[in-house]
Amino acid sequence: MSKSFERYQKRKLISSYFSVVLSIGLVLFLLGILGLLVMNTKKLADHFKEQITISVFLKDSAKQVEVEQLQKSLVMAEYTKSAIYVSKEDAAEQHSEQIGENFIEFLGYNPLKNSIDVQLKADFVTSDQIEEIASEISAKTYVEEVSYDRPLIALLTENVKNISFWILIASGIFTFIAVLLINSSIRLSIYSKRFIIKTMQMVGATKKFIRRPFIWTNIKLGMLGAFLALITLGGVLYYLNLNFPELNLLQDPVSLAFLFLSVLLLGVMISLISTYFATQRFLNLRTDDLYY
Repeated sequence: MSKSFERYQKRKLISSYFSVVLSIGLVLFLLGILGLLVMNTKKLADHFKEQITISVFLKDSAKQVEVEQLQKSLVMAEYTKSAIYVSKEDAAEQHSEQIGENFIEFLGYNPLKNSIDVQLKADFVTSDQIEEIASEISAKTYVEEVSYDRPLIALLTENVKNISFWILIASGIFTFIAVLLINSSIRLSIYSKRFIIKTMQMVGATKKFIRRPFIWTNIKLGMLGAFLALITLGGVLYYLNLNFPELNLLQDPVSLAFLFLSVLLLGVMISLISTYFATQRFLNLRTDDLYY
């Protein structure tokens, strides 16, 4: 009978530890994902900004040497990511593929212009800077027109600011929720041992002596939960980098190491602090209050 009871208690203890590790791991994993999102907010925003194209349309009278000089100057400019020359013939072919018919045969001539498609570096994608760049290029006598999507740039700039702000707010709120969830899991685990705590106290054990094994046990559980979260987070990172290499998620190993270390330390610190206050609460309760 005693052996059966001991096995039951052991299974109950393992189940309790497993639930604590799982809850800590899940919360820390979600917190790590949010941290990853915060770290890469600018990178994601820059990726979308650098997809915006400025089209520099050239006059038919533009000489080949002028076009080449313009393209070289644009490539060397500090604001340029890439500058690709597109002939009117190539532009017509691309347009025909998009609309599904040869519009040149219908019109009898090619109305398109030779152009240079310029993609800017993300730091220069603002309404004011693009306007300044466009004015500088338009001043050249052989440039017909500089075209870009003004409303899209204004909308993108505004949305990036709003998204960055709300991600920071969400990070703070979620961190607070994570602390509460881990704290609740640990408190429930210690609540089930409240009579053991009080019994040890009644036979003369000091508060420090009673707290020590609980703190050490839950620190180990916190570390296990953190390792579980980090393994899962590493898997997600590998998958995202494999399927979206343009985001360069693994490009900054120092920041990733800081994120992983932060998740580990957070798991340890929350476990330590929550265990301390939870055991302290039951140590300070009267025996009669343990039943409520």
